[in-house]
Amino acid sequence: MDRRTKKELPLLQQVAITGVAAEGKAIARVNDKVLFVPFGAPGDVADIRIKLKKKHYMEGEIVKLHTPGPLRTEPFCEHFGTCGGCKWQHLPYPAQVEFKRQQVVDALERIGGFKGIMVEPVISSPIDRYYRNKLEYTFTSRRWLTPEELGSGDNRPEVDFSGLGFHLPGQFDRVMDIRQCFLQPEPSNAIRQWTGETCRRLRIPFYNHRTKEGVLRNLIIRNNTRGEFMVVLIVKEEHPHLAEVLQGLQDTFPQIASLHLAVNPKRNDDLGDIDVRCISGEPWLTDAMDDLEFRIGPKSFYQTNASQVIHLYRKAIGLAGLQGYETVYDLYTGTGTIALFAARHAAKVIGIEYVDKAIEDAKENARFNQIGNTEFFAGDITRVMDDRFIEMHGNPHVILTDPPRGGMHPDVVKKMLEMRPNRIVYVSCNPATQARDAAMLSHHYQITAVQPVDMFPHTHHIESVMLLERST
Repeated sequence: MDRRTKKELPLLQQVAITGVAAEGKAIARVNDKVLFVPFGAPGDVADIRIKLKKKHYMEGEIVKLHTPGPLRTEPFCEHFGTCGGCKWQHLPYPAQVEFKRQQVVDALERIGGFKGIMVEPVISSPIDRYYRNKLEYTFTSRRWLTPEELGSGDNRPEVDFSGLGFHLPGQFDRVMDIRQCFLQPEPSNAIRQWTGETCRRLRIPFYNHRTKEGVLRNLIIRNNTRGEFMVVLIVKEEHPHLAEVLQGLQDTFPQIASLHLAVNPKRNDDLGDIDVRCISGEPWLTDAMDDLEFRIGPKSFYQTNASQVIHLYRKAIGLAGLQGYETVYDLYTGTGTIALFAARHAAKVIGIEYVDKAIEDAKENARFNQIGNTEFFAGDITRVMDDRFIEMHGNPHVILTDPPRGGMHPDVVKKMLEMRPNRIVYVSCNPATQARDAAMLSHHYQITAVQPVDMFPHTHHIESVMLLERST
């Protein structure tokens, strides 16, 4: 039998990293082949171990940094490089926003085929730490051990391996115990730490993601701009000591204005069909943007950078150029936040979203704000927005669209071309699919404005607001 050993991939020495590519990885060129390297910085000179070798590109990891690039800075989080978040902490924030703008430019040119499109400077986030208003942590009975712990012999049987933190990238059963996270303001860290320590003391079993055994599954922490917090404890099954944990959270953290418990016996973490029980306080948090207020429940979708999303919405509504007489369609409306902003400047706004619960939230937020010129519909956009629907609600003067990362379905783009609104304002969290969709619209529309907005500092993610105006 011919046994062939897998060929060991090479170690490349003294490689010069020249830039930053899509998805946040640094880029180098070796023998006319592109090399992608996570956690690299332009100007770095490093030894790189090749992890993947394809015909046109390679991927590798830095094993020794000989010369740090001029932009490289010291990360501020002890978990940098391991937990999977905030992958650009080694780059200064002003440089990050420049790289993000270039991502939008590159997508337009390379994917959309557009030349000479003016992309405005990025609207930077006013804060680059503690900017998120929602985090979800995972309990584990077998936390991931750091190399330092493995080297010190801390894998002894008597060591407590339970943890409460984040999944390692791409690994469903590996969870890193988090000591301090810089994404959400306090007392978020204190709530997580107290909950983990108390549950260990009470010996409530942490969940095992391989065997699907255990009680404690997830901890969701939300906050609003008023300093109020919502905590949702998610368990597989009831346990005698859960009441003590929930009471302790109320007694220890007066900032918790909304406390919930959810029992999820399923094998997945989706709460869509799970009842969430309010234990104390209001069943929601209320947050304000401009003169609008939004009720945020345990399952509600809400933009996670509240201090920055207002700039995103203002820019989108400004580009829409509403005069007060228009019929506006808001596609992928979510919980209707941008639709309600638009409603103050239009005659009528029609929101469509495929998630039923999101549409329920949108209708509730419209009632809560006493806005009567909106209608919201749940269902597949390609099926809801048929000829009969358009005849009933009127052809739109303006379309707002904010699709998920995958962009718009081709049938939605086709329908937009049939309706021929005067303007399309396309809000995207993925410049690549935005550029692709804009190319499909380019036979009858031209791009007249592109405004990137940074919602997620220290990551490669960027929102892009694009205005397309009818040309034919």
